Amino acid sequence: MQSIEIDPELNRLALVEAAEKYPEYAGRALRVVARPLYQGFAWQVEWEGAPPSGQQAWEFQNTAIRAYKRLAKITE
Repeated sequence: MQSIEIDPELNRLALVEAAEKYPEYAGRALRVVARPLYQGFAWQVEWEGAPPSGQQAWEFQNTAIRAYKRLAKITE
């Protein structure tokens, strides 16, 4: 399985975009990561400390991942 190199600038832009919708998570999100699986990747947001819980935290993560994929022109 080939790995994906995460572009630091696109990562920053994706987190900024997600923080515009969910500002309460802005300071806690460190980066978007793509962990290789047998087929494809598991996309996640790495958090400072324990990850937050709840629907809004999931929405922040999903928004950041979608933004990163769009900015990096990644289609899966």
